[in-house]
Amino acid sequence: MRKVILYIAMSLDGCIADRYGGVGWLSGQDGGGEDEDAYSAFIAGVDTVVMGWNTYHQIVTELSPGEWVYAGLASYVITHRKLSPAEGIVFTDEDPCALVEELRRQQGKSIWICGGAGIARQLAGADLIDEYDISVIPTLLGSGIRLFETLPAERKLRLVRSQERDGIVRLTYGRR
Repeated sequence: MRKVILYIAMSLDGCIADRYGGVGWLSGQDGGGEDEDAYSAFIAGVDTVVMGWNTYHQIVTELSPGEWVYAGLASYVITHRKLSPAEGIVFTDEDPCALVEELRRQQGKSIWICGGAGIARQLAGADLIDEYDISVIPTLLGSGIRLFETLPAERKLRLVRSQERDGIVRLTYGRR
């Protein structure tokens, strides 16, 4: 079975976006962003990305409006909107847990859960995330979109590795 990885960044107070959905605060203490070597190593082990509509919309309208940044990856966007597939992108209203269970049974590399919080919560609640790879950004937002607002059950994890660069602490946890 393929591994399912939640690879995401959050503020020190647990938010993945500010109260307006913005992510302009995603930088290190000296203004540097994510470690490109860490991202390159991560993305080399992934061939599928799953995200919700808000994450997709933010990518194509704000973060990378001229180019699909996940070209070459099978991309699944979970939405209730009726949209035609784009090159390499499948829009689906399938239950996220059912979709991920189906994808896990297929041959391939790891599956990246890119966002958002609702998708992550559903998958964590169903115990479908094998690895939590979370970069903690040295920012306190005070309010915003919390990554794990509520979960139906406690999840015990074990620390696999930790790294620090520019004040950003990357924590990787697996199941206990």
